[in-house]
Amino acid sequence: MSFQLKGMKAVVTGGSSGIGLATVELLVAEGAYVAWCGRHEERLDASKALILERYPNAQVFTQTCNVLDKSDVEHFAQQVEAHFGGIDILINNAGQGRVSNFDNTEDQAWLDEVELKYFSVLNPIKACLPALKRSTCASITNVNSLLALQPEPHMIATSAARAALLNLTHSLAHEFTQYQIRVNSILLGMVESEQWRRRFAARSDQTQSWETWIGKIAQERGIPMARLGKPEEPARALVFLASPLASYTTGSTLDVSGGFNKHL
Repeated sequence: MSFQLKGMKAVVTGGSSGIGLATVELLVAEGAYVAWCGRHEERLDASKALILERYPNAQVFTQTCNVLDKSDVEHFAQQVEAHFGGIDILINNAGQGRVSNFDNTEDQAWLDEVELKYFSVLNPIKACLPALKRSTCASITNVNSLLALQPEPHMIATSAARAALLNLTHSLAHEFTQYQIRVNSILLGMVESEQWRRRFAARSDQTQSWETWIGKIAQERGIPMARLGKPEEPARALVFLASPLASYTTGSTLDVSGGFNKHL
């Protein structure tokens, strides 16, 4: 079944690797015009080359951008509009977690987490909002974490900031109905990443396969599906929520955690 995205213009932040790149590829495969950004030029160029190798006729645009730099994001949004003539979809994917508990989280770290989780979303929304208002099928979808509803003591600052982002997303969903812009989010559990691959390379038992090693971690963490998610799995959820197939869905969160959630 088609996501009905042919010819739509999409922006993905943090699109050069992992979930972001998987989302970019799915959007491109569905016929969307896709712009994405990242902080590292070399990685960004490599991601663009990969997409164009797989989809030679794809309509794409990339630019290095720090989503915490307001002027940087504004310039990126302006260039996307100039290149594609509009923006219909914004997917906010930038951001990472901080491992620390209450005792070893410095005051500045609390502020840094709030800045990262809030302004990596607020800056792109503010920059893309004029174009989204002109769209007839606009949507904003935020990548969030299960930590927003299920905090972990060893990630206390990130958990608190993620909860704030969930609240913000819900508030924006209601405010933006006046512009016919839908706002939703996904809640991630544990997903395969380069970080996990690096840990696997440094494993103590070098005879263990990736499947055995990662399966043991999933079992230890109590993930019912007994594995970590693959980047393309949250990407499908993001693209669905961003697409016209979810035209009557706003203010919603979609759990993508393999059953790791313990709340109703």
